[in-house]
Amino acid sequence: MSGVVSIDRFKQFPRLMWILLFGSFITRGSYYMVWPFLAVILYEKFALSATHVGLILSSAAVISVIVSFVGSALSDRIGRHQLMYASGILYIISFSLLAQVNSIAGYALVITLCSIATALWRPLTSALIGDLIKDKGTRELAMQSLYFVVNVGCAVGPMLGLWLGLTGEQSSFYITAGAFAFLLALLWWGFHQHNKLDKEESLKVHQIATDVIDGDNASASAEVHSQTKPQEKLKAKGGGVNQIIKVLVADKLLQCLIWANILCMFIYAQMDSSLIQYLTRAEVPDLLQLISAMIFTNALVIISTQFLLLKLMANLSLISRIQVGLVLLMCSQVWLALNPLTLFWGWIGAIVVMSLAETILFPTMNVHIDRLAPEHLRGAYFGAASFYEFGYAIAPLGGGIILDQLGGTWLFLTTAALTSIVIYLYSVLDNLPRPDFIEVNS
Repeated sequence: MSGVVSIDRFKQFPRLMWILLFGSFITRGSYYMVWPFLAVILYEKFALSATHVGLILSSAAVISVIVSFVGSALSDRIGRHQLMYASGILYIISFSLLAQVNSIAGYALVITLCSIATALWRPLTSALIGDLIKDKGTRELAMQSLYFVVNVGCAVGPMLGLWLGLTGEQSSFYITAGAFAFLLALLWWGFHQHNKLDKEESLKVHQIATDVIDGDNASASAEVHSQTKPQEKLKAKGGGVNQIIKVLVADKLLQCLIWANILCMFIYAQMDSSLIQYLTRAEVPDLLQLISAMIFTNALVIISTQFLLLKLMANLSLISRIQVGLVLLMCSQVWLALNPLTLFWGWIGAIVVMSLAETILFPTMNVHIDRLAPEHLRGAYFGAASFYEFGYAIAPLGGGIILDQLGGTWLFLTTAALTSIVIYLYSVLDNLPRPDFIEVNS
């Protein structure tokens, strides 16, 4: 994508894309108003160890990753709309229940439902953007924009929750449920309008094709007709789940990429789980304010630097951008390991560096998958990319065990060491073989 963000590219966004952006803002804002404080609620309510809290969160996330891959692969065949509706309804149900549960078993069950809904929603949204926008440059801008508005929501949510006195309150989960109900209503309207426009466009092209046939130019007619139904062509090429798995297994580059990003997600997820547990158990001063400030800082850095970094790094390859992000991620982990517990602004400084790394890494990972994926298997590839979430899934348990046994300093020194492994894996990607997709799908 060009370093200069053209207004004309924004004008190319379909109406449904703007609905996705607005919906992502309100849902992420309400989500981060409450979800990051879940570990605090579990600790204060049940006095669970870091390992036990990690086990609950990790078990839920592992189940959700498996469901996400299956659901994303199926979306190539049965459609994104139905699965997005299903995951949205699951969001509403699970967050409503989360506002009411009072037992450890109840929390474990409902957190699993929330995690499944989240794991389904993310790859479906990315795949839907690919379906809506065919131009590569506009599509990459759309993915960057989605990431931007999500982080605006992340910045607003925690601070608004703190200002309203909702931080750490179990009943505030109802707010997230309500936000998703509103988003589903918007999506229903957006899909309806999008389908209506598609039908009108098809009628216009059909009329052109008819006129061409009347003019005895059947070959041109066939060309026009072949361009009118890209979704039918997509569906015809999609293949079965077994064929999709064969392609993914054959793609050695994708396999290495998944392993690298599993480690990357494990490292990054320590901020959402183990770091909060570390600070909670160490009884740092002004705990809730510090947690809210870290989440706000994370989102604010991303919002203020995303498009600037995109412009500055426009001439670098995707892999080079990712390597720069990984070096920053390693530095942030060393900083977290060495920061004194009572140094408030030290924690904020480490989060600034980690956020710069995230700003580079996360949207670039999505663009990377989008470039690797054959058009007819985009849903499957984004579904395979959801295996990254295994890193996020095992992070609370792995981090909790290290935290209980060795302490916070060793936890973050360990994640710094893991970052060096990720850097190596990315350095060998270009040397790995990929399958012949034309041959596989013939």
